[in-house]
Amino acid sequence: MNAPLPNPVHFDVQGLVHASAHNQTSDAFHPGFNSKQWELFGTYLQPFAATQGQVLIQQNASDRTVYLVETGQLTVHYEDDKGRLRLATVEAGSAVGEGAFFSRQPRAATVQVASTGKVWSMSPIRFTELSNRQPQIALEVAMALGSLVSRRLANRPKRVAVT
Repeated sequence: MNAPLPNPVHFDVQGLVHASAHNQTSDAFHPGFNSKQWELFGTYLQPFAATQGQVLIQQNASDRTVYLVETGQLTVHYEDDKGRLRLATVEAGSAVGEGAFFSRQPRAATVQVASTGKVWSMSPIRFTELSNRQPQIALEVAMALGSLVSRRLANRPKRVAVT
């Protein structure tokens, strides 16, 4: 489960497409893209190999980057004055960071890599570029992330996963 990624790691947006299509949970990131739109969207994302224990999002940070999970697993933790509380697990085909992306508020929780995998990130600057160059794709990304936020907020146990 926690095996290292092959070296060198190969990234192709089709892996992310596959993960999104095969995540049939209420926590899935499902933009309504055709294959050409996925390819265009992929050019605005930064892929990287996420290693077990790596912190992607730190609670109270002002970063607004969104992370899309291709493979592996992430855990969401809230840190209060009594320590760390595990809130949720995020699987392949889902996303984290959408809360701060929309609200422009500090991060509500910490997100850590639970099992090694492939993750794609999209910074606010890259989303702005996407919005300017490919507005229909940017709108669909915003709607898919907004849908994810709505589904998480409607599901009491997953509310805390809005980071």
